[in-house]
Amino acid sequence: MHATTKVVRNESSAAVTLAVDLAKDVFELAFADAAGRIVERKRLKRKPFAQCLQNRAPLRVVMEACGSAHAWARRFARLGHAVELLPAQHVRPYVRRNKTDRADAAGLLEAARCGDIRPVPVKTPAQQGTQGLHRIREHHKAERTAAINTVRGLLREFGFAIPAGADKVRPAVLAALEDGDNDIPMDLRHALAGLLDRITDCQEAMGGIEKQLAEIARRDTRSQRLMAASGVGLITATAMSAGIGDFARFPSGRHFASALGLTPREYSSGGSRKLGRITKRGDVYLRTLLIHGARSALVAAHTARKRGQPLDRTQHWALALAERKGHNKAAVALANKTARRLWAAEHHGTSFDPEHVSRREQAAG
Repeated sequence: MHATTKVVRNESSAAVTLAVDLAKDVFELAFADAAGRIVERKRLKRKPFAQCLQNRAPLRVVMEACGSAHAWARRFARLGHAVELLPAQHVRPYVRRNKTDRADAAGLLEAARCGDIRPVPVKTPAQQGTQGLHRIREHHKAERTAAINTVRGLLREFGFAIPAGADKVRPAVLAALEDGDNDIPMDLRHALAGLLDRITDCQEAMGGIEKQLAEIARRDTRSQRLMAASGVGLITATAMSAGIGDFARFPSGRHFASALGLTPREYSSGGSRKLGRITKRGDVYLRTLLIHGARSALVAAHTARKRGQPLDRTQHWALALAERKGHNKAAVALANKTARRLWAAEHHGTSFDPEHVSRREQAAG
């Protein structure tokens, strides 16, 4: 398939922007002039698409930040083109009428003219590789969790209740399988033993990936700086370093926290301002890691206070907030504060300081 449609407006019109609707096999291209008018359209298969920009003058190439976008962006950038990846959720409102490949390409051109839409930075192969390790680790974790839940449910039908905790599953199941006086059929015993082996394989695979991430963090100074913050460990630091890229693209720590979906959803009109729950926009994985890390830090603060150990300023603040608003809200608020402080530490080139007092806090009190 190789179809080309030209829209002739005048002989002086020249394409300066290219919008590409990415797909697996068939790609829709729309070339626009400086005024944003479409002057040429193409519909190409994968091989012709990979070669279509090799001998063209430098263009501004606009694509949605979706599957395979970063690989194509790096390829076109090497050819001398200026590539922009736009968030897919911000492009959708510019698609008029019914959804087609032609309409999607035209919507990309309209979205590219909006200065308020911030492009997504093109990831390097190393960043995508680190993110791939995280995805594989999550796959093994989900498979391990599913196997554990299956084992728990099956043994509960025979009167065995396994205590909470993944580390308690294997001893409990082995004890049930070695007990010859219970009612578990022999065929099911063999199948359960196979599930135990699968759980062990998943745990070993996760451990192997964590060793790879530790080696990546050893070479990445930014991951090492991020791990200095409370509630940020190896997994969160490497995921954030690979997923966020350059922290400088965010104007402030508040913008960074907002991009992660950790700020309240606002319902305001006129003189009435209402704040609701967090927006939950942005990277779900990073937001989840930050919130879970904040929960862990909050629990550690509770434990330290019970033992009479000294607390830093952030721990005092988090515990006081938990007493007023509850554990969950305090954990999310602590994740928000951690994100803003991580941005500030990267922006100013300093180490993370739990005793830091912001200008707003100094003015308030």
